[in-house]
Amino acid sequence: MLDAYMHSLAEKASLSIGYPFATDFNYEELHSLLRYPLFNLGDPFMESNYGVNSFTMEREVIDFFADLFHAPKDNYSGYITSGGSESNLYGLYMARELHPNGIVYYSSESHYSIPKSIRLLNMKSIEVGSTQSGEIDYDNLFLAVEQNRHLPAIIVANIGTTMTEAKDDLSKIQDILQKLLVESHYIHCDAALAGAYLPLLEGSSKFDFSNGADSIACSGHKFIGSPIPCGVVVVKKDNKERLSHYISYIESVDSTITGTRNGLSSVFLWYAIKHFGKEGFQKRASECLSLAKYTYHRLLENKIDSYYNENAITVLFEKPSESLCQKWQLATKSGFSHLICMPGISKDQIDRFIEDFLSERESNKATF
Repeated sequence: MLDAYMHSLAEKASLSIGYPFATDFNYEELHSLLRYPLFNLGDPFMESNYGVNSFTMEREVIDFFADLFHAPKDNYSGYITSGGSESNLYGLYMARELHPNGIVYYSSESHYSIPKSIRLLNMKSIEVGSTQSGEIDYDNLFLAVEQNRHLPAIIVANIGTTMTEAKDDLSKIQDILQKLLVESHYIHCDAALAGAYLPLLEGSSKFDFSNGADSIACSGHKFIGSPIPCGVVVVKKDNKERLSHYISYIESVDSTITGTRNGLSSVFLWYAIKHFGKEGFQKRASECLSLAKYTYHRLLENKIDSYYNENAITVLFEKPSESLCQKWQLATKSGFSHLICMPGISKDQIDRFIEDFLSERESNKATF
């Protein structure tokens, strides 16, 4: 049974182009870690009395992302989460503790973890419409905030929406808050996919702490790649300390959502950062962007309606048949599907998918 499962897994992996998971990683050197109960208890910046952990690596990963996101040099913290959903929950949890009577403003194109986190935290919220590209509608945001300008504004900015990888503009959001004289506000950036590579592209990092972010969520298993879902959340240390509680029996501070956390993910991300470095990640990003451009033009030249945003590796196109969506594991919404040119996706895979699409179209014509 296990052999059959492994064979099926390999086949499905070769046809997976619709989800944002890098597949070019190799962590064979770390296999011996599976001998140990590698758990991170408590805050990564404070050793607990449980020593079988990966806090040293976790701190280095946080340092890497804090630098990438231009976090305040002496005022940042964070931790390795189970993924983007937990990172978003943590950012909103922090915002709620700082602004208990605040209102969350989020886009209709926000990831589903945002409204779910809002429900879990019992926060007041307003959903704001989006433009055709997937970016938040700033006029609608202005009107929504204006009606509640006397209350703190908690804004979720999408730095790469799920379907179109659209990026919200923090400078425009800041302008709205300033024009309306909103004194108390908090901006959380959901940069699950784009956060790991967008800052490496010249002139494209407009969502970081220097641009007004208070917390940033980024997935580790997406652009970087990991066999285990994981994420990174970077916050301001002063804000995090408002949430922290000392737990005597672990001799550490509880400052995370999950408490005991998977220690393997920290080592995987640390290993990848050491292996690739910024230059390696930049090269991978360039290759992904080039493949996205190639994909977009291949679709257009075959008269398949398609679209993609600037500095995006996600390409949107008219939905093929259900069987093709299942075969190539395509995420679909409102009559459109997308594929994501992640590290590990090849031109050959793109070409084979387009051949399937065209073959299906010809078959349908012949039927009629």
